[in-house]
Amino acid sequence: MCCWRLRIASRLAAAIGLAGLLACFPGCKVAADGQNLEGVRLFQQGQYYPALQQFQKAVATNPTNADAYYNMAATLHRMGSQKGDQQALAQAETLYNQCLDLDENHADCRRGLAVLLVETKRPDRAFALLKNWATSSPNVSDARIELARLYEEYGDLETAKLHLNQAVMVDQNNHRAWAALGRIRERTGDYQQALANYQRSWSLNSLQPAVAERIASLNRTILGGTGTTTANDPRTVVTPGPYRR
Repeated sequence: MCCWRLRIASRLAAAIGLAGLLACFPGCKVAADGQNLEGVRLFQQGQYYPALQQFQKAVATNPTNADAYYNMAATLHRMGSQKGDQQALAQAETLYNQCLDLDENHADCRRGLAVLLVETKRPDRAFALLKNWATSSPNVSDARIELARLYEEYGDLETAKLHLNQAVMVDQNNHRAWAALGRIRERTGDYQQALANYQRSWSLNSLQPAVAERIASLNRTILGGTGTTTANDPRTVVTPGPYRR
């Protein structure tokens, strides 16, 4: 699986309007976003404990901030994986689930939890987590992308391709789906179609240096008739890390 990432953007869950929860006014949201941003900055510097404190502040500021729960989970996941700390991994799992309680379609959280389940030797639960998401949210293309990623991780490229084809049917403008489909087709030797898929992904989002590299490599391969490429094997489980969407 590819690396997981911390989220900066904050989104209010629908639960914010339920009785018993305090309303989060615009100033509250801005404060939580700032705390998340500072936490990501600290994480990028390897300062995991201070980063965790910032994410905890973001949750205290806005208890319905799914991204802050995800960021806490991802940080504890990284710390637990690096140190073999089972307590940190258990806390991360709890926080991933709290994030999903607030936002069931939080793709990064689903992915992070699936990685944790695989790392803790529960692949059956990882598959169930993503299959249930794809079933309950048939119009969410990310659900199919993440399920395909897991099948790819376990070497079932045909099933992965099936789910990615369904993902692009759901959302033809999802650049991640097209890039993942290109990778599967490249791995199975279908270079012409892989190139077309990568180009489609690039046309939707040109801020993808890895996709640009694959396009250039495939063009050289196809024009040169070498029949080989230098794509990296994507089956690498890496614990969560920071990113900007």
